[in-house]
Amino acid sequence: MAVPTIDLNADLGEGDPYDAELLKIVSSCNIACGGHAGDEVSMRATITSAIANGVTIGAHPSYPDRDGFGRRSGYLAGDELRTSLIRQIRALIAVAAKLGATPAHVKPHGALYNDAVNNRELADVIASAVFETMPGAALVGLPNSELQNAAEHGALKFVAEGFVDRAYRRDGQLVPRSVPGAVQDSLELVLPQAVSLVGKVDTLCIHGDTPGAADVAKAVREELEKLGVTIRAVGR
Repeated sequence: MAVPTIDLNADLGEGDPYDAELLKIVSSCNIACGGHAGDEVSMRATITSAIANGVTIGAHPSYPDRDGFGRRSGYLAGDELRTSLIRQIRALIAVAAKLGATPAHVKPHGALYNDAVNNRELADVIASAVFETMPGAALVGLPNSELQNAAEHGALKFVAEGFVDRAYRRDGQLVPRSVPGAVQDSLELVLPQAVSLVGKVDTLCIHGDTPGAADVAKAVREELEKLGVTIRAVGR
């Protein structure tokens, strides 16, 4: 019987205090590259630490909305958005190249991710930007979404993602952050949710800006490994 495996990822380089601890726990990370957060200094620091910890790196582009931390829906669309995403992804590629690393995936951030779940036109813009900058990379997104459809239509690998620290609606989509209880930090909720997602998704996200993120990530990893699940980045 095959040993179950899953990736643990975190969104990093966003100015939060847990990055160094998280990079000792997760197997992949998504690095802010100038849209909602991040600059050359933070990208370099995050990539350097990821390399030291054997963590796979990816780009975490967003709506170019630093004031709203990329969490304002419908901020930009079309060619203007595509140009911004390409610029962000290429910025991370350039910094990584100087350090001898290659990003393996792209995961949209915040409102861009959520908007694209049900918006095929927006999902296609994202997939197009990924294919132009990193044609061999994977696009990370919610399973059974327009992001998955766009990736498959655009000849991209797709990595289905689940969230251990976010509440889900009955239709499998995330509860909006504006709703009380949308962000979960209780291990009584997080651990069983993480276990229930194994075998249904390829990667589990632990948000780097959630209070106590490193403690949550450590508890999730320990719980999964106790159950015989191997933690490994997708493609490794």
